[in-house]
Amino acid sequence: MNIKGILFDSEFTFKTSRSGGAGGQNVNKVSTKVELDFDVINSALLTEEQKQIILFKLQNKISKEGILQIISQTERNQLGNKEIVIKKFYELITKAFVVQKKRRPTKPSKGSKERRLESKKRDSGIKKLRKKDW
Repeated sequence: MNIKGILFDSEFTFKTSRSGGAGGQNVNKVSTKVELDFDVINSALLTEEQKQIILFKLQNKISKEGILQIISQTERNQLGNKEIVIKKFYELITKAFVVQKKRRPTKPSKGSKERRLESKKRDSGIKKLRKKDW
């Protein structure tokens, strides 16, 4: 799965609104909160296999209609939030296509077993010395 070089910018839909939180009068007047919507199901740039991977791995961020939503309201200006949202989108997509290595089960080595048993004997010896016979 390689998505390097694909620019999804043509399929982005942006919505803006007033963000909450601190900021004084600026919060009440300016629409700085940016919401990026990306329609995964109807995307022309993704293959069916890629769509299934995204829908599975990012299912918490995707609505029932198949729209991936990312929101940012940290910056005090709209452009800053827009750049953050786009950056988050590309990070999410690239992270979704990373194939995890399969874990190969291993057994403890002979030396590690011996060291464990030795430390258990040493600890039990120390505890025996603490006890007093009345």
